[in-house]
Amino acid sequence: MSTSTIDTTAYTLFAEKLGITFKDINNLVQACTHRSFLNENSGVVSEHNERLEFLGDAVLELVVTHYLFYKYPERPEGELTAFRSALVNTNTISQAALELGVNSLLLLSKGEQRDMGKARHYILANVYEAIIGALYCDQGYSSAEKFITQTLLPKIDEIVERNLWRDAKSYVQEKSQEIEGVTPSYRVLKEGGPDHDKNFTIGIYFGETCIAEGSGKSKQEAEQEAARKALSLRKWGI
Repeated sequence: MSTSTIDTTAYTLFAEKLGITFKDINNLVQACTHRSFLNENSGVVSEHNERLEFLGDAVLELVVTHYLFYKYPERPEGELTAFRSALVNTNTISQAALELGVNSLLLLSKGEQRDMGKARHYILANVYEAIIGALYCDQGYSSAEKFITQTLLPKIDEIVERNLWRDAKSYVQEKSQEIEGVTPSYRVLKEGGPDHDKNFTIGIYFGETCIAEGSGKSKQEAEQEAARKALSLRKWGI
């Protein structure tokens, strides 16, 4: 990858803060390069990050699976799968990327730079995986594993303690049918924001009674929050 016109200082400093010295810093630059940047900057860089993301995704799954297998020896396979899904989903890994300051390293088109909504979370999550791929290519598995261990794995404790790994909608339906004999329904109470950055407020209803409200960038996210709040209010163990 040629990055002769890209100032790599910020990328070097980012790596140094993590205790990493890249053999080729261009691997990190590529990890932060979105496809859209190439469309507007022909000749500045030659490759975007999608191949590195593909590789990093596989490394991430292996590292997380290995970690969970030994951290929770008494947990069944189904719960471990749910733990892993909660840890490597877009929200969790995009948050990890934000906390690391990856946002300032992104190479994006002008249009993507302006979009700070849901699409940015997907980009950040993809870049996080691409950084793992870059580390694997540059230094091997152990360096990639160390990065994941430092920046993502500590989040599992909160996920397990707060039962964030459970699918709240499925669980609240199970409990409401068992205890109250009703099937929950969801209604959009409020919707606002531009098309690229919508925000929804949704109520969960038992019959005609609104039990709780949840908000999110998508209807699914808002429904999950409403379901979690309903479970908490009913003290149904999530």
